[in-house]
Amino acid sequence: MSNRRMAYSLPLFGINKEISYKTVERLYSDPLVNMILNNLFMETLKAKNITACDAVGDGTGYSLTVTKHYRSLRQAKGESVKKGQFVYSFALMDLNTRMYVGYAISMKSEREAYDRALIMIEGMGIAVNSVRLDKYYSGQSILDDFSENTRIFIIPKKNSRIRGKMGWRGIIHRFMSDPMEYLRDYFKRNNSEAGFSVDKRVTGHMIFQRRNDRIETSGFCKGLLHNMMLMKG
Repeated sequence: MSNRRMAYSLPLFGINKEISYKTVERLYSDPLVNMILNNLFMETLKAKNITACDAVGDGTGYSLTVTKHYRSLRQAKGESVKKGQFVYSFALMDLNTRMYVGYAISMKSEREAYDRALIMIEGMGIAVNSVRLDKYYSGQSILDDFSENTRIFIIPKKNSRIRGKMGWRGIIHRFMSDPMEYLRDYFKRNNSEAGFSVDKRVTGHMIFQRRNDRIETSGFCKGLLHNMMLMKG
């Protein structure tokens, strides 16, 4: 919600004291609030006993202005959508529970959000048994991001070569040996798009904050709410 709407809605949460919308706004940049949100995110995963996962990953953007729509602009211009119009998020979802096991926000790029999400997973000690990612992560460098025990499902780029690391040759070999089975597994990543679609229907496709730190906090709340809604699912 916007700060004013949230301030007006506080009585619905049993808070009868009058609180200014400016107080609500300042909470988005409070370090203690950020710590609580991160701890709560980790608690949602502990409640589901997630210590290892088969993951799907994808990124999306949340608009900072009413007139801009992320998906249509990305389809037209690719990943390098003009800065200042969107905040980027990246989520790694556990296929079994549909929970986000890694979620991060970046003002700079989807790639930075991706890197932050991996750092989050590593910090929580969650093992990634397999992962499915889209074409923006289909280079050989993807092998550096995951354990050698992680089965990676990507669609190699047109100019990809078989020559490379053993893990890369393993991906190409699995793709060529049984394309239908490989693609059946790869397209499980559609679950990511379904998750983002639900998030945006529930929490909106916009972020109302204006300072960068507050924008990132607001974006992180969207991923946290995704997990909280699945707690009893």
